[in-house]
Amino acid sequence: MFDIFGSLKALLKIDNICIDNFVFRLHYRMTVSILLGFSIIVTSRQYLGDPIDCIFEDLPQMVMDTYCWIHSTFTLPKRKNGKIGEDVYPGVSAYDDNTDAVKYHSYYQWVCFVLFFQAMFFYTPRYLWKLWEAGRMSSLVLDLEYTVALDPEHKEALINYFIKNLHMQNFYAIRFFFCEILNLCNVLLQIYFIDYFLGGEFSMYGYNVLVMTEMKTEDRTDIMSRVFPIITKCTFHKYGPTGTIQKFDGMCLLPQNILNEKMFVFLWFWFWFIAIISVLNILYRILIIAIPFFRLVLLRSRIDHFSHDELKTLTRKFWIGDWFVFYQLSKNISPLNFKDLVSDLSMKFEEKDSV
Repeated sequence: MFDIFGSLKALLKIDNICIDNFVFRLHYRMTVSILLGFSIIVTSRQYLGDPIDCIFEDLPQMVMDTYCWIHSTFTLPKRKNGKIGEDVYPGVSAYDDNTDAVKYHSYYQWVCFVLFFQAMFFYTPRYLWKLWEAGRMSSLVLDLEYTVALDPEHKEALINYFIKNLHMQNFYAIRFFFCEILNLCNVLLQIYFIDYFLGGEFSMYGYNVLVMTEMKTEDRTDIMSRVFPIITKCTFHKYGPTGTIQKFDGMCLLPQNILNEKMFVFLWFWFWFIAIISVLNILYRILIIAIPFFRLVLLRSRIDHFSHDELKTLTRKFWIGDWFVFYQLSKNISPLNFKDLVSDLSMKFEEKDSV
């Protein structure tokens, strides 16, 4: 029984240890949760509900629903401004195969899969970092996040670790910085990919929707209906009784696109939000690497201002890798324990310098 509780405590302890930062968690925790949630909703609607309803004369509806879902439907871009009840449904009208361009819509079959694989790509930098981090922070912290006073033996072990590994931890930090860059590259590539997936309509999609909402109702061109049409066309050919090919023209209703249009509006704003946050994070990281003063300021934010001289000693001694590990450690222990560690470690460095 005690072994079970001990194992659970160890598992919870590892999960509670911080090995990254807020921006990193926006990518692998928030974004992955959003994408997986959307994927589950679309999948349930697509495979457990009724994603398409088509109207054909003299043809069985279930067969035509399946056919049009598999072979995709289309709209007429030149007729996208038609008025319901006066001309035609937007994008749906009579057309000439030789003169009128048609726009096929088959993306709706793949939305649930695309969202799932996007979630996997957003988790990839986190997976790489956990693989490279290899539990180093867990080994350093042990039970410090649960204790008020720093154990003398553990404190001595931490001091010895930073002294023995001084100037040898840059690769650890570089790997984390690489994963941060990977996060930024991934979100920009995902924006580009969705834009390609939706036929070049995603890059300005959210902005165009905002502009549309500011326009008068009679002057609006529904951007969402253009990207995610609710009413589309579908044609079916079959042999007649005498062997002549007969063409059947049908109209299809895609209720799933009501969900898709709102979902991708949200994703447009969310992806650009974390892209901007990630760019700012990279600029912040460049400042941290280039200017030691900012490292000192960040360490001071973890404890009181009375330890300024001691932190200055550590900042002067530490390279970027040493500083990064030390700063990550400060996130996982109490300010009191961290202050105690700073005091003893700076004293140790001063003793070595005086010898």
